[in-house]
Amino acid sequence: MENLTSLDLLPNGEVPLMPRYGFTILAVIMAVFTIASLVLNSTVVIVTLRHRQLRHPLNFSLVNLAVADLGVTVFGASLVVETNAVGYFNLGRVGCVIEGFAVAFFGIAALCTIAVIAVDRFVVVCKPLGTLMFTRRHALLGIAWAWLWSFVWNTPPLFGWGSYELEGVRTSCAPDWYSRDPANVSYITSYFAFCFAIPFLVIVVAYGRLMWTLHQVAKLGMGESGSTAKAEAQVSRMVVVMVVAFLVCWLPYALFAMIVVTKPDVYIDPVIATLPMYLTKTSTVYNPIIYIFMNRQFRDCAVPFLLCGRNPWAEPSSESATAASTSATSVTLASAPGQVSPS
Repeated sequence: MENLTSLDLLPNGEVPLMPRYGFTILAVIMAVFTIASLVLNSTVVIVTLRHRQLRHPLNFSLVNLAVADLGVTVFGASLVVETNAVGYFNLGRVGCVIEGFAVAFFGIAALCTIAVIAVDRFVVVCKPLGTLMFTRRHALLGIAWAWLWSFVWNTPPLFGWGSYELEGVRTSCAPDWYSRDPANVSYITSYFAFCFAIPFLVIVVAYGRLMWTLHQVAKLGMGESGSTAKAEAQVSRMVVVMVVAFLVCWLPYALFAMIVVTKPDVYIDPVIATLPMYLTKTSTVYNPIIYIFMNRQFRDCAVPFLLCGRNPWAEPSSESATAASTSATSVTLASAPGQVSPS
């Protein structure tokens, strides 16, 4: 009993699920990712708004992805920094619902946006509909669908079908994976099917076909003009890396959730269960990094913005050549709205 009372008990008298230094380590790690996410995703949004040549259909979806990542960061990761800093969830029931809903809402919107980007690349590169291009209208409709789909499936817990509860080491909230109530199980099963399985299937099918098409074009030397085909392939590879990074962050959490739902008797240590859920919150940093460094056109605008006008990766060229390149890019994008030039 003496050892027990020497621990830092929670306000409700419970014993913390891990030592105080463990919460401090989580707080520091999440603070680093939170600051990086805020800076990088804000850069994506601001730079795209400042440079007209970056405003084309694919970038609409990429900016929307940055906005969704900012939502996860502001309403999820930043709150997790605070709760881990104090060692317990101190935001009350309302704070738990707000955080759980916000992270799920913005996270699923981000996943659906990646599915929209996958369809964009499929239409542009594989041309399953002939000469039909992925236009500004298509991009906006896709973005609207991503937000609406996420809203429809994340609001039921606010009205009694499912709920948002503390998870892991009890410093963050999420949909209740543990309750065996039939209504909750039906919600979680539907949620997994419609908010993860379907977007994931769209991504896999679209990119499976995309990679096969790129492989065939490279092997046979067929396709469009060299510069256009190279631009499409470069952008497609960039988006493939973004998809892989996103799934690496979210697949462990999805698998964990389904194990909890389908195998309720399996015991998972709370500290181990915390790892996949915090991994999802770090996903907001990878997309802007991938986008900035794999897209030269965007990198040439974003790096000077971040480094106060300096660009260590800039290729030696005169100002006139740079201006001419930017002008040519704008003309290309205006004449081919469904295509992207990363150069």
